[in-house]
Amino acid sequence: MSKPRSLVLPPRTRARRLETARGRFAVLDTAPAGERRGTVLLLPGYTGSKEDFLALLGPLSEAGYRAVAVDGRGQNDTPGPRGRAAYRRKALALDAVAQAAALGDGPVHLVGHSFGGLVARAAAALAPGAFCSLTLLSSGPGRVARPQRIRVRVLRVALAVLPKERVWQAMCWLDSRGEEPATGDTPELAGFLRRRWMRTRIAQLAGAGRLLLGRQEGTEELAALRMPLHFAYGADEMVWAPADLSAAAARTGAHHTVVAGAGHSPNVSHPQELTDRLTGFWERTSSPVAEVSTAP
Repeated sequence: MSKPRSLVLPPRTRARRLETARGRFAVLDTAPAGERRGTVLLLPGYTGSKEDFLALLGPLSEAGYRAVAVDGRGQNDTPGPRGRAAYRRKALALDAVAQAAALGDGPVHLVGHSFGGLVARAAAALAPGAFCSLTLLSSGPGRVARPQRIRVRVLRVALAVLPKERVWQAMCWLDSRGEEPATGDTPELAGFLRRRWMRTRIAQLAGAGRLLLGRQEGTEELAALRMPLHFAYGADEMVWAPADLSAAAARTGAHHTVVAGAGHSPNVSHPQELTDRLTGFWERTSSPVAEVSTAP
């Protein structure tokens, strides 16, 4: 889970509902400062939301990009069905394709963080014409690392037998060693995190967890994409093994960024550096094949 450091909306940002062919989605829509150089669609991760990209929206805007962060179906401020079928990989991918179309700016740069990367990858394979590039941010082509698989399994079991409030209390206790809210969280942020958890559908959490645990290896699918591809993650990434991400970037010929000092959420901890790396990649998307570049 990404944890925003501030809930203040950046300049030129409005919270609104995006009307699409597949329903309404809550978004944070940030206009570019000056002439628009492109549009970016940002998909959040497991237990996350559009607010995970708050720190990134301002730098992207200053760089000349319209940046739109979305709550997927059943996440936070976007309602979602209760049924399991609504959260299958293809259904979520179709949502992302519809969101890109509804922005009305033509093909967009697609960025998926963590679980959002699994959705983004499926959307790019389903409708490559809707996107001019794909960035997997702290997200790999295979299932998550073993310690994370254990955590996801425990969470799914807990949600099946306990009220969401009880599960939240247990998560807070684990995070803060018995103190609530977690150390360093302001009352405003602690309240937001709890509300986000309570608003997110159990079916969405279960479905996302199932996809994170899946054994399907997607390197071949990524290599077959006819669009520039980018792997970006922190040097201290822990949800996917960094060695596996590096190997996947090499096998797919992807552009490759490693953000020094960052963990699973460089979008929160290193927004300006990540923006510089993203925009540098996007400037190369006019070439038929994205370059491979490893940043220390």
